[in-house]
Amino acid sequence: MTVHFIGAGPGAADLITLRGRDLIARCPVCLYAGSLIPRDMLAWCPPQARIVDTAPLDLDAIMAEITAADAAGQDVARLHSGDLSVWSAMGEQLRRLDTAGIAYTVTPGVPAFAAAAAVLARELTLPEVAQSVVLTRTSGRATVMPPGETLAAFGATGATLAIHLSIHVVDRVVAELMPLYGADCPAVVVFRASWPDEQVIQGTLGSLAAAVAATGVERTALILVGPALSARDFRESALYSNGYDRRFRPGGGDAA
Repeated sequence: MTVHFIGAGPGAADLITLRGRDLIARCPVCLYAGSLIPRDMLAWCPPQARIVDTAPLDLDAIMAEITAADAAGQDVARLHSGDLSVWSAMGEQLRRLDTAGIAYTVTPGVPAFAAAAAVLARELTLPEVAQSVVLTRTSGRATVMPPGETLAAFGATGATLAIHLSIHVVDRVVAELMPLYGADCPAVVVFRASWPDEQVIQGTLGSLAAAVAATGVERTALILVGPALSARDFRESALYSNGYDRRFRPGGGDAA
């Protein structure tokens, strides 16, 4: 018996990986985060599969479902939204599975920040504008940020910031970042990227809080901040320069 942790992607059913879809199709038990996983994905479950929405369950109840499947020798498809490497609460489940001696696999998914960038048709790293993307959040009721991980610390780098789980405190986000990026810095909120009710709120740090308040968006949204979001006057990458000598395309000179 194996528990297959599957990153189900940002929302659209067809943004799951082929591996993830195939695992769902062969597992007689499916545990899914009902508030964030599209029900279309459940159509891939085998007939008579046990399908459990874990949204109302605590960790003990989720583990009880897995333990029961283990006793019955039934593989489990454990669906989480986005990608499992960030804010998935997978780590605490794996720790318990290790203790219980239950096998598991992990299949990655499309993360929310990548889906949001695709909606905007933007590259988040541009030459000499931004070469780093910081995935972060603000402190919440369930999770307090470590002391050194502040918006001010990350904002001081000038990197593109992808701020998760923080739309409800957008005023605070703006206040902390404005001194570092300036009021005119591009800032965007993407609500439920890839879902049918997807919404994009574009603006600047100076205008973002008021724009968000006007829409009433208060959850399931990602805040993106940084000059790369609107930069047009940037140097072309040396990667495709005809003078850049690289292994698969020998060139005639050094990179610019």
